[in-house]
Amino acid sequence: MRRRNFLKTGLALAALPTVNSLAAKQRMAGKSKEFYEWKIYTLTDKGDLLDTFYRDVLIPAYNRQGVKVGAFRPYKKEDKNKKRYYLFVYSSWEALRDVQDKLWEDPVFVEQSRSFYGQTAPQPVYSEFDTYICEAFDRIPQLIMPHKSRTLFEFRFYHSPNEEANRRKVRMFNVEEIDLFDKVGINPVCYGDIKAGPNMPALIYLTWYVDEDTRHKVWGEFSKHPDWHAMRDRPEYAHTATNNTSTFLSPMEYSQV
Repeated sequence: MRRRNFLKTGLALAALPTVNSLAAKQRMAGKSKEFYEWKIYTLTDKGDLLDTFYRDVLIPAYNRQGVKVGAFRPYKKEDKNKKRYYLFVYSSWEALRDVQDKLWEDPVFVEQSRSFYGQTAPQPVYSEFDTYICEAFDRIPQLIMPHKSRTLFEFRFYHSPNEEANRRKVRMFNVEEIDLFDKVGINPVCYGDIKAGPNMPALIYLTWYVDEDTRHKVWGEFSKHPDWHAMRDRPEYAHTATNNTSTFLSPMEYSQV
């Protein structure tokens, strides 16, 4: 009896994310599009000082401006101290444009950040960070919060051979690929067309899963799905992406996504 109840609970949990993502997208119809800023840090130490700064100082300062921040590290244990991925969620282009000036006009942030900046100028905790500014897709104009059961995120980067091909790839997602993701259980967080960044033209999207086994299962279903085979062979989607990379991420304890 316990085993049957456990299986029922597990199946219900597995089905919940897809239902929630569909309902969330239906509620978004006609809503304004968000803008996303990804900052990807290359660490020179274990990341403890940067984590503390983000958790205690920077994220609260962004929250005071109405900006939510996701925080992630590489999923593999051997890589967890090499990178940090931060996702800033802005309600509009104007909010993104104005946030930096407002940040440095915030006396609480200026005072609380002083020790971090003073300590890390002579002893840097990261060598650099890349920034990507993205506009949300029409199909999912606003971020969909993942279920609390999430343990694995997938950060995907699609590079296109030119701007026109990138537009067609974005359209492919908007028109049918995201809907197929829902069918097989690939849970959306956000999709962004990159407007400024070091590698363009390209797009970024973030999805989530209960665990790694679930991720591999649903992607296996996607790769053999007849809708995917029909979609990828359409001439209007030919040569839309020359390369795509996938990075598995874990949420930091202080992540707001």
